Amino acid sequence: MTSKKHKLFNALLVLIPWLSLLFIGRRSFKRYSFTGIFIVIFEIINHLYGHKRKWWKFYDKPKSFIRDELPFSIGPYMPLSMWLLKISYGNFKKFILLNGIVDGIFAFVVMDVLKKFKIIRLNRLNRIQFFIYIHYKAYLLYGVQYLIEKIRGYRLT
Repeated sequence: MTSKKHKLFNALLVLIPWLSLLFIGRRSFKRYSFTGIFIVIFEIINHLYGHKRKWWKFYDKPKSFIRDELPFSIGPYMPLSMWLLKISYGNFKKFILLNGIVDGIFAFVVMDVLKKFKIIRLNRLNRIQFFIYIHYKAYLLYGVQYLIEKIRGYRLT
C-alpha cells in the first residue's frame, strides 16, 4: 500500500517543477519544449531499464513503475531541463557545470533525504554510478537542443 508521505511526495515532485514553468516565458517554453519532451521520453526508457536491473529500491509495496519511477520522469526532468537550457544554452561549459551541480546535489544529498523518509534508496548502484547515470543525459540534452536550433535557424543567445 502506498504511504501518505509517498503520495504527497509524488504530488509535490510533479507539481512544483511544472508550476515553475509559469515563469520561464512563452518564447523560452516554445524554444525548449521539444527537447524537454525528448528528455522525458528518454528518461522513462532509462527508468524502465533501471527498474528491470533493480538499481534502486522503493520502500512501498507492491512495486509500481507508475507510482514509483514515473513521477521522477515527468516531474522534474522536463522543467529542470528547460530552465537549465534557458539559463545556460550557448555556453556549454556553464551548462555542464550547472547540470553537474544539480545532478550532484540529487545523487549525494537528495537521495539521502529520500532514504531517510523511506521513499527510495540505491540498490545496485553506488552514488558515483548514480551520478553518472543521471549526468550523462546532460550531453544528450544539449546535443538535441543544438540540432533543433540548427534546424529552426535560431541564433545562440
